[in-house]
Amino acid sequence: MITREEVLEKAKRIIADNVPDMFGSEIDEDTVLNVAGNVDSMGFILVLTKLEGEVGARIPNSEWDSLRTLGDLVDAVMENLPREA
Repeated sequence: MITREEVLEKAKRIIADNVPDMFGSEIDEDTVLNVAGNVDSMGFILVLTKLEGEVGARIPNSEWDSLRTLGDLVDAVMENLPREA
């Protein structure tokens, strides 16, 4: 099973590869991801869907508004990983 730290590192890489101008060079768990912060809605959706695809998680749309920081996103991914049989 993937660890929280691995999800965090994947998220940082996705951000750096896809929307670096929206976040700057220092990205940590407190980096604000939502529209009230420093990312537009399309950038947020891009990061979210790429991360979901890489780890196999599926975060319900109803939870998206509660994802304020990178740490929140990582926590939501961990909570929504497919359960091993």
